[in-house]
Amino acid sequence: MSLFDRRTVLLMPLAVAACGFQPVYGTGGNGQKLQGRVLVSEPDNRDAFLVTRRIEQRLGRGSDPVYDLSLVVTSRADGLAVNQQGYVTRYNLLGAADYVLTDTRNGQIAASGSVDNFTGYSTTSTTVATLAAERDARQRLMVILADQIVTRLLSTDLG
Repeated sequence: MSLFDRRTVLLMPLAVAACGFQPVYGTGGNGQKLQGRVLVSEPDNRDAFLVTRRIEQRLGRGSDPVYDLSLVVTSRADGLAVNQQGYVTRYNLLGAADYVLTDTRNGQIAASGSVDNFTGYSTTSTTVATLAAERDARQRLMVILADQIVTRLLSTDLG
């Protein structure tokens, strides 16, 4: 007996529709409600700039803002591996972002929260390569944080 049953596949859309599922980028979904309508607060450091840039890539620039998004982005590096000479050879870059999405029409907070994640990088014998690895890890971390924020905003009930 086969585990695959065509009836299950055919009835799946009905079951999903019955539970209130609505596509994020479908008509009336949060993707449409947020696209080009979120004005991200002016970044105050490089990390916040990288997060802001990624959010604007995903949601578009707030040309007709209905929502204000304020961000507080922090990061720190923790040494992980130490060689016999006492030099750190691997770092974890830890980042966090607090966000608040405010509806400009009524001043109500539409969504808020905090996300965190990490990336890592290795040091080498050259300063230039180590700085390049750190810069790349920081950029990757900020993209991860921004994507987490956008995912949460898209899954929030905006009414």
